[in-house]
Amino acid sequence: QLVESGGGVVQAGQSLKLSCTASRMITSTFVPSTLAWYRQAPGKQRELVASITRDYSTNYADSVKGRFTISRDNARKRVYLQMNDLKPEDTAVYYCNVRIGANNEYWGQGTQVTVSS
Repeated sequence: QLVESGGGVVQAGQSLKLSCTASRMITSTFVPSTLAWYRQAPGKQRELVASITRDYSTNYADSVKGRFTISRDNARKRVYLQMNDLKPEDTAVYYCNVRIGANNEYWGQGTQVTVSS
């Protein structure tokens, strides 16, 4: 149900904006959900990058604070991740996550972000 876009190959210091659309989700389900971006680098566990609640409260991993910004557009059923000042250690597959209540969550297929030094 989640379609991601915006990944690519960039040099260190550049920016990318990831987008995730919940195209098949009805708006009344999307609005109260908590949205998040996770990432998984080769040989590492998947980790939370950023999240945003229904009340627009945000949370960031320490490694991306001040560089990444998560936002949501409920009318378009989208969540974004603006990534600035990218570093080689940001290289990973980025996944969109939608959590509804305690027991329901959905994942995107992942989009590759590669940052060269």
